[in-house]
Amino acid sequence: MIGFEWPPFNSGGLGVACEGLVKGLAEQGVRVVFVLPKKLDCQSSFCKLIFADESLKIKGINSPLSPYLTSKSYGCLIQDNGKQNIYGSDLFKEVARYAKVVSKIARSEVFDIIHCHDWLSFPAGLEVKKISSKPLIAHLHATEFDRTGGYHLNSHIYEIEKQGLEKAELVIANSNFTKNKAIQHYGINSEKIRVVYNAVEENYFSKFNKDLFGLKSTNKKIVLFVGRITLQKGPDYFIKAAKKVLERNSDVVFVIAGSGDMEVQIIEQATQLGIADKILFAGFLRDNDLAKAYQMADLYVLPSVSEPFGITPLEALVNETPVLISKQSGISEVLSHCLKVDFWDINEMANKILAVLEHPELYRALKENGHQEVKKFSWRNSARECVKSYYDVLK
Repeated sequence: MIGFEWPPFNSGGLGVACEGLVKGLAEQGVRVVFVLPKKLDCQSSFCKLIFADESLKIKGINSPLSPYLTSKSYGCLIQDNGKQNIYGSDLFKEVARYAKVVSKIARSEVFDIIHCHDWLSFPAGLEVKKISSKPLIAHLHATEFDRTGGYHLNSHIYEIEKQGLEKAELVIANSNFTKNKAIQHYGINSEKIRVVYNAVEENYFSKFNKDLFGLKSTNKKIVLFVGRITLQKGPDYFIKAAKKVLERNSDVVFVIAGSGDMEVQIIEQATQLGIADKILFAGFLRDNDLAKAYQMADLYVLPSVSEPFGITPLEALVNETPVLISKQSGISEVLSHCLKVDFWDINEMANKILAVLEHPELYRALKENGHQEVKKFSWRNSARECVKSYYDVLK
């Protein structure tokens, strides 16, 4: 299996999904060798982790690849980290270099299936397929159309995605939303695509005494956004809805947990709207800090413009926090006990936020029923679907 991040060194949901899925596969008796670009101080009791900068003892290989890099951000990374020995002068050369290293690693491993996650790993999967003749599964978590909102597509990334999807024996999509993108924009035969939904484990987060949360002691209502602060996740719509909520109820605090290329823009937007004192930018949170953010919130909002799945609403429900999700998301296909809204409809988004905050009966119903519903999501079930796909491909 070829990926790019692994908790606790993940920068988004892809690493969480990979860890959960691999753990589920291990419980099904599947032996997984997981390849990452660089050595990290992380371990796994249920799979073998291999790092591209260590397995071949190639000095200087310390790839900075992550699932959310763009060509522009990769260039900035090189400029900001000039001392790092990076062979690739641009993002695509780095992806190609990683593919070559992974293909060398594959020569010393025994495996039956090549399973790669998203476009950054597709070239590596194709290289391994070339030298091993093993079947390739391309796992699609997001497309270039999701990341860009359909505007200013990177043609090079699109071609890499298209080639990987076309040459794979099977494509796994994390929702029908993503499956339809692969059919519509990449011309992939629907019979070649399997949908395997993401999940969350109920005991993934620790529980905390809410009385200890300083922000809750003010008796203000808290509305939470968790995610990368990028066009895809809709933080600008979240801010616009916040403005409308605050016009009717000033005792609400909006917390934004995450980081991304729109962070400065969103801070400026909050200032221009005159609500900067009501917006708390918490930065990127993980582990206990993330659990506390979910547990102190009265409502979690996923305002994504294009969300292939969306694990964060499940994380919120595990922490007994009601959720309001974008209809333009994969999670909306399978989650019932929640509120749903078009990402662009900020008036309706504000109305539904206020409804949860002002009507205790609605809040309790969403909280209790949602917490019960989330129990049906299990990485064990997702892994079973993957195993079925493995056997079908091997036949």
